Amino acid sequence: IEELLEMGMPVHVNLAKVRSTPGQKQFVEAIGGYTVLTTTMNYATDRQALAKRVLDILGGLVGCFLTGVIFIFIAPAIYISSPGPIFFSQTRIGKNGKPFKMYKFRSMYMDAEERKAELMAQNKMSDGRMFKLDFDPRVIGNKILPDGTRKTGIGEFIRKTSLDEFPQFWNVLNGSMSLVGTRPILQDELLKYELHHRARIAIKPGITGMWQVSGRSDITDFEEVVRLDTEYISNWNFGLDIKILFKTVMTVLKREGSV
Repeated sequence: IEELLEMGMPVHVNLAKVRSTPGQKQFVEAIGGYTVLTTTMNYATDRQALAKRVLDILGGLVGCFLTGVIFIFIAPAIYISSPGPIFFSQTRIGKNGKPFKMYKFRSMYMDAEERKAELMAQNKMSDGRMFKLDFDPRVIGNKILPDGTRKTGIGEFIRKTSLDEFPQFWNVLNGSMSLVGTRPILQDELLKYELHHRARIAIKPGITGMWQVSGRSDITDFEEVVRLDTEYISNWNFGLDIKILFKTVMTVLKREGSV
């Protein structure tokens, strides 16, 4: 039971074993022929879950339309700088550990995954459970000139403006992601997780989330990322999603203004 709770999974316990669990929500319900006390990180009513899904569908439709418009302009720039597919797909881990294909506009060279291993020593994330660089040479157009100057191109532009994320609206529309959630993790990252880290996959991953609007460029402690994600899950309500979406728009606009 403790291991399942640590992973963020709802647990139903026969009332003969009732006990209070700090940091978890508890309520009595009927499961089959038993009356149980359910302990979970958070609980959404059918109406709340429907409201979140309706918001995702509406946002997904608008986002897919914008993705088509953006494609017209950035597809030629991507292909000219790095011939190959315009879209990039990668297997990520979704809710309750279910794998799914996540889509992005390709911002990296075709051999990016092969080159990742040689760059692990430069990883900003302290424990290796996530991967982040200050300047990633795998990004299309990124070069370090002989004088040490850093040159960027279309890849860095679409990443800084978050344009590469727009194809994920298709993931939102098909239900594998949500507008707001936790960061969709890689399969090899999951293998390094401790039990309490797995609470991050108790919900659908999102295009944006709590830690993305809390200064993601400055956070290099993975435990802080987990804390923010579990805070989001524990305190989730429809209004919190709206607040995070608003902050996301403001963050992206501010970022575009500095590009």
